[in-house]
Amino acid sequence: MSTGAWVLLAALVAAGLFGGYRALTDGRFRRDVTADAPEPEPSVEPSVLADTPWADQAGERATLLQFSSAFCAPCRATRRTLGEVVAVTPGVAHVEVDAEQHLDVVRRLGILRTPTTIVLDARGHEVTRATGAPRKEQVLSALERSVS
Repeated sequence: MSTGAWVLLAALVAAGLFGGYRALTDGRFRRDVTADAPEPEPSVEPSVLADTPWADQAGERATLLQFSSAFCAPCRATRRTLGEVVAVTPGVAHVEVDAEQHLDVVRRLGILRTPTTIVLDARGHEVTRATGAPRKEQVLSALERSVS
């Protein structure tokens, strides 16, 4: 086989492996970020939404904080999915943030790509997050595990 054929084969294998990785991880909520940490004092740690335009839009039980961008097709699917979840889950709010317009919040929260969905508890603390477009079942499961 020629060198070009080997390079093509290596590129195809690498692309297949990367595609498989993305298929396995996109839209999956990470494990509970507070599982290993001690329970914070309510007065010590402010809400993720504190000092933002969305501070008054938090839900009573939980908030689904979505970071999107204008030309992101998975962001539109995520918006629709999170809207469906909010419609069937009392006390849960959906807040969508344009990542391009709010780079300060994006940097502060370590958002690396869109869509990113962060589940916040009633106090506004991050419980878990997912990158990519989650399915409705994944969001409901994350809410069930994370929010009392």
